[in-house]
Amino acid sequence: MVWAYVRRAPGTFAWLAILLVTTIVMHRLSEPTLTHVLGSRSTNLHHLREDPLRVLVTSLFWLSGGGWLGYVVLFNVFHVPVERWLGTWRWLAVVVIAHVGATYLSEGVLYWAIRVGQAPASAVNTLDVGVSYGLAGVTAVLAYRLVRPWRYWYVAGVLVVYAVPLFGTLTFTDIGHFAAVLIGFACYPLTRARPGVWDPGEWASGVRAWVVSRGRPVEHG
Repeated sequence: MVWAYVRRAPGTFAWLAILLVTTIVMHRLSEPTLTHVLGSRSTNLHHLREDPLRVLVTSLFWLSGGGWLGYVVLFNVFHVPVERWLGTWRWLAVVVIAHVGATYLSEGVLYWAIRVGQAPASAVNTLDVGVSYGLAGVTAVLAYRLVRPWRYWYVAGVLVVYAVPLFGTLTFTDIGHFAAVLIGFACYPLTRARPGVWDPGEWASGVRAWVVSRGRPVEHG
């Protein structure tokens, strides 16, 4: 049963498996070595200029914050249903487009901040690794899996969650996450003609009916 669940979203679980390995490696490294390892895989301005393809790929397989188990939950809530719905290749396209697009947009804003003196020159080597941009893009595209009006409520919730940090101590990663969400919404063409839109209302009614049926007293003849 577990294998049947996993094989319906092979890309998601292969990604989680790699993240588990790199997370174990991270916990075994000394602090200076870990800083060097993550820094060499960072999609910062320096590496995007010198070796963009390498860091855009390798940065996806390391976690910069949060535990692996937390991402297991998030991947199952968002990546798994999207991969099952769109298929592995379309799901992967959303992840890549969001990751690459948000990386260049956020780093472009950081470059501008350095040019105008709003950020130090050393920011070209800032640490930027992780899976959050791809996750944000997939979270957004999942909206098209829902029927209206649930879709509108979901979109509003996603926008609020990712927009709130923009009004605090703004960082380039906050900008990147919000950009990834907008990119995810823009991936609508990848969702066209995909079957299986979901009505949470029908699901809730089914659960309610099941609970009621389980609560009925059993009649004995």
